[in-house]
Amino acid sequence: MPREPKDGGGGGSGTAVITRTKTQTKKPHLYRVLLLNDDYTPMEFVIHVLERFFNKTRDEATQIMLHVHHNGVGECGVFTYEVAETKVTNVMDFARKHQHPLQCVMEKN
Repeated sequence: MPREPKDGGGGGSGTAVITRTKTQTKKPHLYRVLLLNDDYTPMEFVIHVLERFFNKTRDEATQIMLHVHHNGVGECGVFTYEVAETKVTNVMDFARKHQHPLQCVMEKN
């Protein structure tokens, strides 16, 4: 049995306008995580950091380490703010724990 409209009358036109709002989602800002060269942190330690915290292969880590060594700075990866911040903190804590002055920073991409 069909339902009657709540307005009680059956004389309405039966037309309704449905509007949908389209939600726009923005892509999150990305941040580059960089290692800075220094004269004291062993190259092998930098390679270990890149493998452990950035999931780089031995070859990738070696290439990045050499880039840092020759150019003073090298990119480890590009991440959302929270991920980049966590990686920087983890690398800095790990370096301090092992008494190395390695610097890891992030910058907006």
